[in-house]
Amino acid sequence: MSSSIDALRPQFPGATKWTYLDVAARGLVSLPVKAAAEQYLEQRMFDGGDKAWMFERVETARSRIAELIHASADEIAFTRNISDGINALAQALPWQAGDNVVICEALEHPANIFPWHSLAQARGIEIKTVEPDSGAIPLERIIKTIDEKTRVVTLSTISFSPGFRFPVAELGRHCRERGVLLIVDAAQSIGILDTNVQELQIDGLASSTQKGLLGLYGAGFLYVRREIANGLTPLYLSRMGVKAASGHEASSGDLQDYRLADGAKRFDVGNFNYIAAIALERSLETILGVGTASIERYACGLAASLAEGLAECGFPVFRCPTRDARSHIVSVGRELSDEHDATRDREMIRFYEHLTANGVRLTIRRGMLRFSFHAYNNDADVQKVLELARGFWR
Repeated sequence: MSSSIDALRPQFPGATKWTYLDVAARGLVSLPVKAAAEQYLEQRMFDGGDKAWMFERVETARSRIAELIHASADEIAFTRNISDGINALAQALPWQAGDNVVICEALEHPANIFPWHSLAQARGIEIKTVEPDSGAIPLERIIKTIDEKTRVVTLSTISFSPGFRFPVAELGRHCRERGVLLIVDAAQSIGILDTNVQELQIDGLASSTQKGLLGLYGAGFLYVRREIANGLTPLYLSRMGVKAASGHEASSGDLQDYRLADGAKRFDVGNFNYIAAIALERSLETILGVGTASIERYACGLAASLAEGLAECGFPVFRCPTRDARSHIVSVGRELSDEHDATRDREMIRFYEHLTANGVRLTIRRGMLRFSFHAYNNDADVQKVLELARGFWR
């Protein structure tokens, strides 16, 4: 364990107030992030705010996002959330009636389902659904489903339940060879798993900031590979998405000869969520300081320890189909269901109530108890859950 991870926990008071194993729902906010947000609010409260300073913070946050995923800054746009990002990209693609998108709807969050159904109704595209196998998306089924009319394959890098990792790099190579776009929902991986969009051959990636990025609600980002973005016209266009002669935000320039901003920046719309961008800038400083390769090893190691311990206690840990599918998420339950925050398993409900009554924060998703780790967790969190698990059986 690196010394930087050792030093991280005191920055998160919530990590000592609770046994907090719920980053898959929302991450904790650190003291430095709170201080950054307060600095912004004090400026707004006393002086109305310094717009130039706000823009600088936004661009620093954009650069740090790009560094995090090994992209260029102009391949990053700011969005409100994942739904916003996926919709923005999907609506800008040059669809033709009969084109199709391949997706495993059974394991996707609605944020990556409804945008495609909207296109199916409005543009006549087809949705080709791949069936899961034991809570995982079989790579070979996706590849087999792709045909000459497939324009997009979309999936989550890690499913929100049961939390299995998908072999994105293998699919990315196949899609790139066939000229199919790969668009991912990275809600459960960004900030925790080491992510290189170039090596993974991802064309579009959407994320929110309140989970692994340890930021605020109401903000997200969209990555679009520059070669793709430069050929797209956004459905919504504002001054922020236009390359103007004057740098001032209120300058329209020549309306008869304007050009879209380079790369994904053309998807920026209007004023930014400044407080969220400032909070993200600060949280990314922490994450990049530790390094996502270290965070991934650490968080996934804690998850593996918890999964092994719960299994030894006799709990029905939902097993990953392969070792490579493991992530920082551990799901416990006998079967996946269509229930979002409930389960029909009375024993699991009692275990959940036992945990929450003793200060453990977790969620129920798709009928499964879901535990999830970040760098602010430690082995004491694992041991606390295992102690409660043994006491529950007694």
